Amino acid sequence: MWIGWVEFDILLGDVQSLKEKRSVIRPLIADLSRRTEAAAAEVGDHDLHRRAAIGVSVIGADAAHVRDVLDRADRMLAEEHPEITLLSARRGLHSSED
Repeated sequence: MWIGWVEFDILLGDVQSLKEKRSVIRPLIADLSRRTEAAAAEVGDHDLHRRAAIGVSVIGADAAHVRDVLDRADRMLAEEHPEITLLSARRGLHSSED
């Protein structure tokens, strides 16, 4: 079994409040979950209105599949959501044998 995760550091565009932040982040997380079939959540920077940390995790039988799902999430945020700027992405990949 392979467990993979990625944490995205995101800068939001013209967002002036935490309420506006939620209106951007919630659909983004739903889109990530639906299109990658992985778990996605806001995992940090909850009190900052222009920054967000989004985590995506997946479990699979082989490492290649897990990497593919994480790559898809990365491309999706970088290329398909002009309302955000992807500042960085940190990844981890672990085997149940570790």
